[in-house]
Amino acid sequence: MGRAAVRYAKAILSLAQDKNVTADIQKDMVTIADTVTSSKDLRVVLSSPLVKNEVKLSCLKEIFKGAHTITEGAFATLIDNKRINQLGSVAEEYSKLYNDINNTKLATVTTAVPLDGALKEKVLQKVKELTGNEAAVTNIVDESIIGGFILRVGDLQYNASVEHMLTTLRRELKN
Repeated sequence: MGRAAVRYAKAILSLAQDKNVTADIQKDMVTIADTVTSSKDLRVVLSSPLVKNEVKLSCLKEIFKGAHTITEGAFATLIDNKRINQLGSVAEEYSKLYNDINNTKLATVTTAVPLDGALKEKVLQKVKELTGNEAAVTNIVDESIIGGFILRVGDLQYNASVEHMLTTLRRELKN
């Protein structure tokens, strides 16, 4: 299943590069990946053999209204090849490939509250300082860290959460 998603993502990226619209397709793919991940109903419709392909295509065109023609073509191709249930995986793989060719790292920031614009900008600057690369930031909200943040870029992790500090302090006090 994973290899097919990579092949479709590479084909979409190649077509997007030929038309010089990789950034536009990237926006579509991020939206698609987020929507498929967050909507169980959409995943059920895409994987159901009872839902006709025409209905699936019209649903996708309606949900992702304003998507680039290459993205809409990808919907049709995935449906024709009976791979539409892999749409979310294809979108995620496209994003990985896009980030690779643009030398952009994927940074995951876990915070107790959602990031605002100014804080997100500071995180991007910190990632560039640490890695020398641009970054795309994904924010995960986890109230259990109490405060602070956990930054992950590739295999690099910087844990500045209150939970981590309390755990470290507890460990030191026991010794």
